[in-house]
Amino acid sequence: MSRRDEILTEIKKSDVPVSAGTLAKKFHVSRQIIVGDVALLRAEGNKIIATPRGYVLEEKKVLERKIAVCHTKEQIQEELYTIVDMGGFVKDVIVEHEVYGELCGKMHIASRYDVDCFLKRVQQVEPLSYLTHGLHLHTITFPDEETFHRIEKALEEKGFLYHA
Repeated sequence: MSRRDEILTEIKKSDVPVSAGTLAKKFHVSRQIIVGDVALLRAEGNKIIATPRGYVLEEKKVLERKIAVCHTKEQIQEELYTIVDMGGFVKDVIVEHEVYGELCGKMHIASRYDVDCFLKRVQQVEPLSYLTHGLHLHTITFPDEETFHRIEKALEEKGFLYHA
């Protein structure tokens, strides 16, 4: 893990602002190095805010979990609509390949519009789940446990959740 990744982790896990001086001591570098690292983290899209007491993340905390699902290509729309309609965000799709191991494709689907755009692209090619006869994982983020249970229940009712 790089120093910048560790800095981001420190800021994320703290309940109070983290000062550049505190981070500099922890990583045995100057305060200016930390300021530069934070600037690079911001350039990568991390929403770090500098307050008078230190750095905090602007983003609200979200929960994340992987779910195993199985369905046909024709059911992709229904599966993804179900997740976003229930308040979830689909980060990625993951399949297990016999030669390459775990293959992950970023999705970043938060709405029906995102689903529709994704489906237009999938019409031209086979989705990753084709490699595993429809079995795949999704990493889903959600604001609270109630939302996740709603998503899980809806996917179960539609027969999409995979059970070994």
